[in-house]
Amino acid sequence: MSQAAHTVSDMNPPRSEMLSLFETPEWLRIVGVFDLETTGVDVTTDRIVTAHVGLLDASGAVVRARDWLADPGVEIPEGAAAIHGISTEHARAHGRDAAAVVAEVVQALRALLDAGIPVVAYNAPYDFSLLKNEALRHGIDPIAAPFPVIDPLVVDKAYDRWRRGKRTLSVVAEHYAVRLDGAHEAAADAVAAGRVAQALAERFAPWLPPTAHELHTRQIAWARAQAESLTEYFIQIGRIEPHDRLDGSWPIR
Repeated sequence: MSQAAHTVSDMNPPRSEMLSLFETPEWLRIVGVFDLETTGVDVTTDRIVTAHVGLLDASGAVVRARDWLADPGVEIPEGAAAIHGISTEHARAHGRDAAAVVAEVVQALRALLDAGIPVVAYNAPYDFSLLKNEALRHGIDPIAAPFPVIDPLVVDKAYDRWRRGKRTLSVVAEHYAVRLDGAHEAAADAVAAGRVAQALAERFAPWLPPTAHELHTRQIAWARAQAESLTEYFIQIGRIEPHDRLDGSWPIR
């Protein structure tokens, strides 16, 4: 379409869109996104299989993206492979050396964080803690204190505490009308998490802190309180013993 063919409505968005534009925090106009798919759920012993680090603009469009497939050097359990679709044989045949992949993922994330770009990670302590332990395993300087980070899981629980139902990425993405194709694929999950963060920013704009740094700080307290509340609930239903406590450290454990 030529420039002359644009209509008035093309050049003058609806008032609702203009309000959304002005209300959305400035720091969400460009966000990093990060996700890992792994051999399991233990952040101290499990390994990276796939990783994604990218950038989204204010509309949620992908403006930069990089994906990695690693040979983790260990067997990928069938249960994990059933979730993310990468078998041991596939990783060995097509994956790169794990140490090289970990080093590049750390470098990509560090570049974003050093530039002050907030990085979105859904359930951030899992991905950042596992990456830290992978870095230490391979003799790579880890990201010990990632900052600033946005965790849509923590923010959603803080602003919509009493909503019933699961808080998995797929469920929360659906709640905020964010499309998620290919769940449990690192790129799809990372991009969806970034768009959920942007949807949260629009929904709760009047109550959000003005800077990513302040939001990061608030999430530390929110995550601790959420872990304490869940601990008490698990004790009440007999899922854990009274002396056990869930770790509420955030964004890394």
